[in-house]
Amino acid sequence: MNAPLRDDDSTITLFKTIQQTFRGALSRPQTQDDLVTIDRRSFLKMSAVAGGGLTLANGLMSDVTLAADGEGVDGQFILNAFVHISPDGQITLYSHTPEMGQGVKTAIPMILAEELGASWDDVQIVQAPVNEAVYGEQRAGGSRSLNRNWQPMREMGAMARTMLIAAASKQWQVSASECKTVDSEVIHQPTGRRLPFKAVVHEASLQSVPAKNDLTFKEKEDYTLIGSSITGVDNTAIVTGEPLFGADVKLPNMLYATYIKCPAVYGKVKSANLAEIKKLPGVVDAFVLEGNGDVNQLLDGVAIVAKTTWQAYQARAALKVEWDERNASKDSWTGMKAEAKKIAAGKPQQQRANTGDVDGQFADANNTVVENFYTFPYVAHACMEPMNCTADFRAGKNGQPASLEVWAPTQAPVRIYTMAEQVLGLHNDQVTVHQTRMGGGFGRRGRTDFSSEAASISKRVGAPVHLMWKREDDVQHDFYRAGGFYQFKGAVDKKGKLVALHNHIIGPGIDGRSPVGIYQNPKEFPALCIDNYRGSMSLIDTKTPCGAWRAPGSNVLGWALQSFLAEMSHAAKRDHVEFLLEIMGEPRWFDSTNIRSLNTGRAAGVIKLAAEKSGWGKQLTPGRGMGLAFHFSHAVHVAEVAEVSVDVDVNGKKIVTVHNITAAVDTGPVINRSGAVAQVEGSIVDGLSTLNSLAITMENGRVEQSNFHDYRGMRIAKTPPVDVHFIESDYAPTGLGEPALPPLAGAVCNAIFNACGERITEMPLHNVGFTI
Repeated sequence: MNAPLRDDDSTITLFKTIQQTFRGALSRPQTQDDLVTIDRRSFLKMSAVAGGGLTLANGLMSDVTLAADGEGVDGQFILNAFVHISPDGQITLYSHTPEMGQGVKTAIPMILAEELGASWDDVQIVQAPVNEAVYGEQRAGGSRSLNRNWQPMREMGAMARTMLIAAASKQWQVSASECKTVDSEVIHQPTGRRLPFKAVVHEASLQSVPAKNDLTFKEKEDYTLIGSSITGVDNTAIVTGEPLFGADVKLPNMLYATYIKCPAVYGKVKSANLAEIKKLPGVVDAFVLEGNGDVNQLLDGVAIVAKTTWQAYQARAALKVEWDERNASKDSWTGMKAEAKKIAAGKPQQQRANTGDVDGQFADANNTVVENFYTFPYVAHACMEPMNCTADFRAGKNGQPASLEVWAPTQAPVRIYTMAEQVLGLHNDQVTVHQTRMGGGFGRRGRTDFSSEAASISKRVGAPVHLMWKREDDVQHDFYRAGGFYQFKGAVDKKGKLVALHNHIIGPGIDGRSPVGIYQNPKEFPALCIDNYRGSMSLIDTKTPCGAWRAPGSNVLGWALQSFLAEMSHAAKRDHVEFLLEIMGEPRWFDSTNIRSLNTGRAAGVIKLAAEKSGWGKQLTPGRGMGLAFHFSHAVHVAEVAEVSVDVDVNGKKIVTVHNITAAVDTGPVINRSGAVAQVEGSIVDGLSTLNSLAITMENGRVEQSNFHDYRGMRIAKTPPVDVHFIESDYAPTGLGEPALPPLAGAVCNAIFNACGERITEMPLHNVGFTI
């Protein structure tokens, strides 16, 4: 569904038919009173008529009971259109999770197609309408999408396969156990007879939906799609410029808007030259919007609405605003750094973990004690597609309620319903949300500020409005990765074994609470691996908005902790790989019920594989070094080795050449190998670019960077070769959009130390005299 969705779209027609039938179950919030029981045969007949084929139910949620001829069945289902097979053999699989480049629009349907036994050539993928009551959770973030959908999608595919086989076996008068599905056909194995799906789809629609507990799944050795390399389903459309993204949406009579907020967050409009702006070419209106004070939704600002984006931007250049900054941010990065140094010299504000006798180990004269202080800056998301949204608010007429229709590149479409209620006073049944593909997300597009602005502007002008942020808006009004500081103190004994560690994080506090990424987890590596561990946290009052940024928290902890552990292994005169493996100890899983718990066996496995594949320990020429770092985040164990050389140019600048990166990744079964490799490579390049040059600073509450000229990412010519190796362990698969980023900076900085003897304790490298 690349173009705006309209009522004549066959998919929407099917969806609305189902929705009308189950309107009680689809209302929000869901209660037991909404539980609907329907005759299975009637539903299948209804869906076959509406969609011309077979539509199946899903076990993602449990609000609608699907009954067979009035009798209950094992498991509860919510009706949806995940799998649709038309009479002509076209197989349509619905992808419900937001796509922002992480590849789920390809990988999740691959799971369905594998269990179904479909030929990928016969499959088309359609982005599902937004309705979590029907499709289950429709959010992307935390690298959770694959893990969350692995089993439900296997069940969906297996249900479809079972019903197709039942139809074919009935026609052949043979046992269903003698049949299987391959390449969109049902095959009777003893005789070799074949029936294409289209030949049995009608009879399949009359079969009983199998109970979830009766399903069987393919064995790993029988996979034909999972583990292979499949090009992204949108790749051709992307490179040929088809309209997939939020920025591509066009509606009849649509206007274009820009929204200007105070450079210091929470500033309000005192006055603006609106009369002058309204006279400029193409300008339809210009006005002040009063916000609700929630930075996640709507802050005060000036809206300019014009016939084209260019005209809106031209008018914006002539806008003069006087701001009331009495309650605005006064944040200063230089002030934060000075305050952090003072805090580090005193007692931490909070203690989050304390096991064993940390102070006793530090006081033991037989131990070697190491201390250091690490600094990391704020960073912006810098998505290639700036924030944008199209909204069409229609005022209620003739007794009909108002309505809002939104097209948004969002990681969390359901949050727009909450925004519409809190900002516009609309109930869920008055709101329709369409999710578009995103030109990057990285956590930024989980917020609803840009959709709130578009909807509010549309309501004011009474027309569809496309709001497009400028790059400067994106950089200066982000929800940044929080900047902060790590103060470490550790001890190794005479044998070079890590015996104590104190990890003190110092970071911004917003209304007395730590933002995403500033945390102290008592179960974070290596807390559970050593006997004497302390975790502390101190906060500095700030107002700068912070949020999730690719691998939140882990992206800086992976650098600082792994750099400091390398310091300790060096002080202990130990090989770093040997030192890390000793910390891991015997293979064990600290919480076998939680896939996001560290498994030391899996951790040791990737460390050993990365060392082996990189040639760890090989003889290197002077000025060249290797560094290794490990990190566990988002349920994935990753180790990376960087090989670098350091030279000094005529100006005294230290030039770092990254010759190669070797990555070892344990993510369970790899679904789409092409997509998995791309995610690991992309994470590594993103991490390298961030390490090298990216930093957001602010003074008097104003972000000092504005565009790619002063927030300059690494250029493609500096991208090193990346060698990716997977350990496909027998666990449920997990996402790869984030976990390969955290170890990168530690591996490179450890390699820099081994190349030239200088320890990197501050990001980015540009700030400490190095450059890649």
